[in-house]
Amino acid sequence: MSPRPTAVRVRVPATSANLGPAFDCAGLALTCWDSLDVELTDGGLAVEVTGEGAGELPVDESHLVVQAFRAACAELGWTPPGLRLSARNGIPQGRGMGSSAAAVTAGVLAAWALCPDVAEIDQAAVLRLCSALEGHPDNVAPCLLGGATLSWTTPSGARAVRLEVDPRVVPVLFVPQTTLSTHLARGLLPAEVPHADAAHAAGRSALLVHALTADPALLAEATEDRLHQAQRAPAMPESAALLTRLRSDGHAAVVSGAGPCVLALAVLGEGDAAGDPAASAEVTRLRAATPPGWECRPLQIDAAGACVLPPSS
Repeated sequence: MSPRPTAVRVRVPATSANLGPAFDCAGLALTCWDSLDVELTDGGLAVEVTGEGAGELPVDESHLVVQAFRAACAELGWTPPGLRLSARNGIPQGRGMGSSAAAVTAGVLAAWALCPDVAEIDQAAVLRLCSALEGHPDNVAPCLLGGATLSWTTPSGARAVRLEVDPRVVPVLFVPQTTLSTHLARGLLPAEVPHADAAHAAGRSALLVHALTADPALLAEATEDRLHQAQRAPAMPESAALLTRLRSDGHAAVVSGAGPCVLALAVLGEGDAAGDPAASAEVTRLRAATPPGWECRPLQIDAAGACVLPPSS
């Protein structure tokens, strides 16, 4: 076995979960990242945070990356003497863009990459542990695997499959200045739903897979939801109003994760294919719909997912 490194850089993408009807099981990786340098030291803990969350996130053992790193070390039966973490965050916190899943994934991957007792990273084991720490795999799966993912939980832990998204699909995020607690958003959901709504979600979720991978023209219908967005609207009225306006105009718009970000899945037309996706006709219309105080971010789908890199990369 070759010597394990003593420092790595981990890059993890933002994600958008649910995608409308596929509650807690579908997700999309986006080209917005946190980059973290993790180094083994002779003792102690040093944490530095720049970018999103700087001055707000903890810089001690309660930092989520550190917690995930420690949890992975415990699973691997390994205790490093000291740790230095430098996080450069590009993923907005508390907006429904998977910032906590990214932190958990980064910490677990770093522990696997640095552990001297393992030859290579076991992606399936990483997915199971990250999902257990996060509570569900819908954000963790696309963060780890990239692209679009479908995830589910078995008695032995979380599993996921990766989907290749049609290249005509352009994710456009609307990012407000406000935040929303995922715990609060989940608390607004009813314990039971009507059978008709459950059947609607099953049908639209199946259609969503086809629309994402083969026929983006169906995305507006495929992203129709009855399970969670209207129920959470009282906690984010501006997001709900934007969602209603975008969908009324024919856009495939959804609440991103638990919100309050709103995600629109734009589709490139024939005249857009050779140009800049951010300058396409639909993206231009979406930009014009941006509410005051919000940011419109045309992104791309991150195909690589989480990456472990040399520290100098």
